[in-house]
Amino acid sequence: MSSIQSRNTKQRAAIRAVFERADRPMTTQDVLEDASADLDGLGLATVYRSVNALADEGWLEAVEIPNEPTRYEKSGKAHHHHFQCERCERVYDIDGCIDNLRALIPPHFRMRSHALTLHGTCPHCNAGD
Repeated sequence: MSSIQSRNTKQRAAIRAVFERADRPMTTQDVLEDASADLDGLGLATVYRSVNALADEGWLEAVEIPNEPTRYEKSGKAHHHHFQCERCERVYDIDGCIDNLRALIPPHFRMRSHALTLHGTCPHCNAGD
């Protein structure tokens, strides 16, 4: 195994570890900051490549919020939605779903999927209020 492959394996392992302990969807910048604590010399381009590869493998899935950078979280979670803090801009998972959502759909429409993002402030940002 070449040193480049070995280094990439360590980098990929550090990035996977970030997602294993994450309690929220993360941007590539978030991943870089967290993984850099475990692995010196990690660059944003490597994080992008690794995150894209993990998404292609199905290990990660993208969390898209309009007008925001793509965030990623581990695949296979139960159906859930998200909450975005308006101060720190972090995005958090919210378990569950709205009851009777299908009642909002007009007659003769078929819903394939849905995504919901609530906005407000998180407990960390509220602590100073």
